[in-house]
Amino acid sequence: MDLGTRNIELSDINAAAFFGVNNQNLKRIKSYFPKLSVTARGHLILVKGEEELLDYFEVKLNLLLRHFEKFNQLTENNIDNLMLDEGEKLLNDDDGSETIVHGNGGLKIKARTLNQKKLVEVLRKNDMVFCIGPAGTGKTYTAVALAVQALKKKEVKKIILTRPAVEAGENLGFLPGDLKEKLDPYLMPLYDALRDMIPPERLAEMIQYGVIEIAPLAFMRGRTLDKAFVILDEAQNTTIMQMKMFLTRMGMTAKFVITGDMSQVDLPRKQRSGLTYACRILRDIEGIGVVEMGNSDIIRHKIIAKIISAFEKQEELDKKFKEDHGNQGV
Repeated sequence: MDLGTRNIELSDINAAAFFGVNNQNLKRIKSYFPKLSVTARGHLILVKGEEELLDYFEVKLNLLLRHFEKFNQLTENNIDNLMLDEGEKLLNDDDGSETIVHGNGGLKIKARTLNQKKLVEVLRKNDMVFCIGPAGTGKTYTAVALAVQALKKKEVKKIILTRPAVEAGENLGFLPGDLKEKLDPYLMPLYDALRDMIPPERLAEMIQYGVIEIAPLAFMRGRTLDKAFVILDEAQNTTIMQMKMFLTRMGMTAKFVITGDMSQVDLPRKQRSGLTYACRILRDIEGIGVVEMGNSDIIRHKIIAKIISAFEKQEELDKKFKEDHGNQGV
């Protein structure tokens, strides 16, 4: 057994940011190499152990450094993804990324972040995928692009896009207008994504003839969804029974993508989210994949990531205050 030592210098980067708050990232990295001694001193990492493991450590560390240089941040979720066997593939440069679909005006729609790429890869291997993460990470947009791709390749015969109209309690009668006018405000993000990818006249025609169907979750009851690419958006607002109803609609040749943001649940306070429940009990079933996106995947305005981080920090402080002071409020 050949033992060795490596001194790896982290030049031209913010080592403290790379290692994370309280060295959380470094601890995560070390957890993948329990047989190595890994010590950080300033911009230097000292690693001791078997030569073969040291070689592998350097390969993975270089991958992490490339990600950090590209996105200017590194999270524990990023580390977990890059430690996978396909980590190198997930981190291919955007210019080399596969175009999912060619949109309107020559727009090339690609997976733009590490976890968007992971969503593409996981869906290739599984028929049902849960994709959870904060606002702005491209969950719905990437899923819709994959659905349009599958339709163009004739892998499916139709696209079905659905979401719970929980703000109206799925009781839409009090809203003005016909059924379509009542539903459209809740389904607008799905329309917006489709408008980027399909010419307007063609999109209207596909909706008219049912090739693309956009409907509230309640309309899925009793159906068998076969030869279809089905996306359940805003799934954090489903109840456990609604989620069970939806998942059991799956036909023999269907693809299901379920997206949601657990920080934006609009259900009544004591109502458990079907998304959380389903991810917990189904994630180990063969044929079902789970992709977790994080703040590093946010591709809207750069301030969005800071807003989400501020909310998360305050929520943690509020939670700690309540634990320390009971129900006295904040």
